[in-house]
Amino acid sequence: MFKLAIACAYYLKQSRKIRQETLFLKPKTNKMATKITINNNGSIKVEGEFTIEDRSGNTYDLAGREVIGLCRCGLSKNKPFCDGAHNGNFTHEATAFALPPKKTV
Repeated sequence: MFKLAIACAYYLKQSRKIRQETLFLKPKTNKMATKITINNNGSIKVEGEFTIEDRSGNTYDLAGREVIGLCRCGLSKNKPFCDGAHNGNFTHEATAFALPPKKTV
């Protein structure tokens, strides 16, 4: 079983600081792949079979959902989940690109 960590950074306009959260997504079984989509001007869509844990290892109750949106804009009142608060307040065109080679020490 693999573990995938997503670091979400939120710019908080009120405090002008960046807050970072790390969420751990783990597939429930090896039967279904987990797909992560970065939406234009919006959330991170996660679909498939997975669990989401906070930094302390506590699991969020997803109430059986197999598709969720994670907040990227920092405006959601239901963080780390998206509540649509980004509409008209967040812009980012999500275009895939290759990362530079991994640094070796």
